[in-house]
Amino acid sequence: MTSEDLRRFLSPDAVAELLDVTVDDVHELIQTGELLAIRVGTRGPWRIEADHLERFIADQYEVARRVALWQQAELANIPELADGRIM
Repeated sequence: MTSEDLRRFLSPDAVAELLDVTVDDVHELIQTGELLAIRVGTRGPWRIEADHLERFIADQYEVARRVALWQQAELANIPELADGRIM
């Protein structure tokens, strides 16, 4: 097993540190299904695959991009913000 294989799975603590959030935030993301994780054993600890964390981060960037575009589109319809023109 290589060191890369050992880093395949992350604990909620490690994910919380990487994202600069609390462990409770990570557990909430797992419970809501926003962040995919597996449980080791029936009552064991949660583990998050590094690839799933990367996908989660990419998805969050996409959500932020879409929200920004939506807000720009909403503001474009306000005459005061569109140089007095209705777009």
